Amino acid sequence: MIPTAAAIAASRFGRGTLLGMLTRDRAADLATLRDLIEAGRVTPAVERTYPLHDVPEALRYVGAGHARAKIVITT
Repeated sequence: MIPTAAAIAASRFGRGTLLGMLTRDRAADLATLRDLIEAGRVTPAVERTYPLHDVPEALRYVGAGHARAKIVITT
């Protein structure tokens, strides 16, 4: 796998390693996913919500390795 520019930059400047991932979007799979979302059978795991002015605090929280689910920024 060839690393993306973002993965290379993150590897050089951060503690972790990012790897690129290739996927193939298939119309039938996307339609199934859409149906599941619309039916309310797929929901994201949201751990915390931060208002836009608290983005620095949200980034500190994620950067400290505390996040175990999605962190949402609201306007």
